[in-house]
Amino acid sequence: MVKDEIMELINKRRANIAIIGLGYVGLPLAVTFANAGFNVTGIDPIQEKVDSINRGESYILDVPNSVVRKHVEAGRLRATTDYSLLTEIDAVSICVPTPLRKTGDPDLSFIANASESLAPYLHRGMVIVLESSTYPGTTRELVLPKLSECCDLKVGEDFFLAFSPERVDPGRTDWTTYNTPKVVGGITPACTEVSAAWYAQALETIVPVSTAEVAEMTKLLENTFRMINISMVNELAQMCDRLGIDVWEVIDAAATKPFGFMKFTPGPGMGGHCIPVDPLYLSWKMKSINYTARFIDLASEIDSNMPRYVVTKIQDALNRYKKPLNGSKVLVLGVAYKPNVNDLRESPAFDVIHLLQEKGALVSYYDPFVPEVDYEFVRMNSEKDLAAAVEKADLVAIITNHSKVDYNLVFEKAQLIFDARNALKNIAKKSPKVFKL
Repeated sequence: MVKDEIMELINKRRANIAIIGLGYVGLPLAVTFANAGFNVTGIDPIQEKVDSINRGESYILDVPNSVVRKHVEAGRLRATTDYSLLTEIDAVSICVPTPLRKTGDPDLSFIANASESLAPYLHRGMVIVLESSTYPGTTRELVLPKLSECCDLKVGEDFFLAFSPERVDPGRTDWTTYNTPKVVGGITPACTEVSAAWYAQALETIVPVSTAEVAEMTKLLENTFRMINISMVNELAQMCDRLGIDVWEVIDAAATKPFGFMKFTPGPGMGGHCIPVDPLYLSWKMKSINYTARFIDLASEIDSNMPRYVVTKIQDALNRYKKPLNGSKVLVLGVAYKPNVNDLRESPAFDVIHLLQEKGALVSYYDPFVPEVDYEFVRMNSEKDLAAAVEKADLVAIITNHSKVDYNLVFEKAQLIFDARNALKNIAKKSPKVFKL
C-alpha cells in the first residue's frame, strides 16, 4: 500500500526532503529537517541564495552560518535551481512568497509556478505540503488541479497533499520552527495523517486539523486578531493625543489586569509579511462571495494612515521649536519592520521616509542590522557613526526600537526626538525635547 510505504520511509527518517523557496520560512524549515537527520534539498530560483547555501553561508539571522555549514559538509543539505531533482524526493514543502498586488488582491503566481514546476515530477507516494500564507481554498482549488494536470494519480491514495501554516516569529529564540506547534490539514484524512507524521519527525508538536481549509483559516485568524488589535491601539494613540493623555501609561496600567486584557502597543504602522498582509487575503476572498470583512478593512485603513500620522507628529515637534520640516535633517532610527532583525518586508519605515522626503526633509537612517537599503522608492546606506549622525540631525525619529541602539547616547546628543516605540520610557519621561506617538 502506498501510504504504508511512505509512512515507513518517514518514520525511519529515510525520506528525501525538498523545500521549495529558501527564504525566511524555507531555510529555517530546511535546517530543522536536517537537524532531525533527513537529507534535504532546497530549491530556489535565485542563484545567489543557492550558491550561499552550498558555501555553508546563511543570509537569515535566525539561521547561523555554523548550522548551515555543518549540514552542507555532512551532505544533509544542498541547494539547487533545478526542479528535476524532485524525481528522487519523497516529501516536498512549498514555502514561496504570497505578496499582495497594488490592487489589493493576492499574487498567487509564486504558488502557481512552484506547483507547475513540481507537477512533472509528481510520483506515487510523494507528500506535498503548502506553507505559503494564503486564503482558504488555495490548496484544494489551485495547487491540487495543477498537480493533477500532469498525471492520473489520485490524491489521498497515490500522493498526499496538505496545508501547514508558517507561524514562526522572526528574531525570537524562545519559540522557533522546531517548538512552535505545527498545524497540519490535508485534502483528505489520509493526507493529514501522512503529512502530520512527516512533520512530527522533525518538529516538537503537531496539531492535526480536519481539512486544508481549516489550516489555511487558522493562520488568517491568528494574524487578523493581531492586526485588528494593533490597529485599535494605533487609533487609541491618536485619541489619547487629542485628549492630552499618555497612551503608553494607559496601556501599562491596563496591562496590570491579570485577566481579560492582552497587551498590544502602537507604532508607526505594521510590518512584516504576515500581519499587514494575511488578513487582506481573507478580505479579498470574502469579497469574491459578496461579503465585506468590515473589521479587516477598517483596521487596514487605520494602519495604512499611521506613517502619515507619524510624519505629522514629526512636523509638529519641529514646529514647536520653530523649525520647518522642509530642509530639516531627520535621522530615522531603525528601518527593519521589527526589533533585532534585518527583515524589511512591508516595513512602515519606508513610508515614513518617503513622506518625509516628499515634504522636503533631508533624511538619513541608522540601523545596526541593515547596512544598506534598496527597497522600492528608498535607496541609501546606513549611517556608520550613531553619535555623529544624532548630533547633526535636527530631529531623531525612533521608528524601530532595536536593542543594540544606545538610547542613552541618543537622548544625550539629540536636539529633538520623536519616539514612535516608547524606546525612551526609562530614560526621558518628561523631557521637553522628546515627543511620543
